[in-house]
Amino acid sequence: MDLTLFWPTGPAGAVAAVAITVLAAFVKGATGFAMPMIMISGLATFLPGEFALALLIIPTLVTNVIQAFGGGLDHAADAAKRYWRYIAIVLAFIALSAQLVSVLPQTLLFLALGGAITGFAIWQLTGRRLSVPPHLKTRIEIAVGTVAGVIGGLSGVWGPPTVAYLSASGATKDESVRVQGVVYFAGACVLALAHLRSGVLNAQTLPLSAAMVVPAMAGLFVGMQARGRMDEQLFRRCTLVVLILAGLNLVRRGIAGL
Repeated sequence: MDLTLFWPTGPAGAVAAVAITVLAAFVKGATGFAMPMIMISGLATFLPGEFALALLIIPTLVTNVIQAFGGGLDHAADAAKRYWRYIAIVLAFIALSAQLVSVLPQTLLFLALGGAITGFAIWQLTGRRLSVPPHLKTRIEIAVGTVAGVIGGLSGVWGPPTVAYLSASGATKDESVRVQGVVYFAGACVLALAHLRSGVLNAQTLPLSAAMVVPAMAGLFVGMQARGRMDEQLFRRCTLVVLILAGLNLVRRGIAGL
């Protein structure tokens, strides 16, 4: 069966969606995050919003499984143990704030978060390091986890605050990617289940979303190879550049919604 027949924009739209998915997965493989933001930003320019959202759900879930558990269950368990408080807070506030989507103004949220993340990343790129003092680690972890969870529940975007926290806490390249994988995997499970109930994932969109796993895997593994050749400093710089782009994208979404 020719799946492109089901696409709202025809075969050309299918080809464009595959290209965007490969790019998004490559960035995720190289830096550990930004795949959903790149996919939704690119796909929503020529596809209906709910259709674009449906397409990213399954490949995001699968790539997060690989990111979280690719180094083995022991490493994933160790990452979850070290950052259990942050992970638990993020997931709890995703669940809670998802109920407030129709109440809180997302535009202001996007502007505030996007501006803060962009400023943080630019500040870090100039060589001025922000760090998490040991005696304030728990408080900062709770604060950032709350912000990430609230943003995640309202907009589906909880990656940038997580990356900013890991960067400030001095996590190594492999540790940062692994912790992100655990956080994103848990959140992606919640997202997939929620949209099976909402109808965003349905008889039409579910097989197409599953089909996007193939280009996502290709992009992910190429990105992972690129990450393997980066030293810690280069990885940090690449991550901060992607953070700036992610922050500016959130600002763009906020301005567009005003």
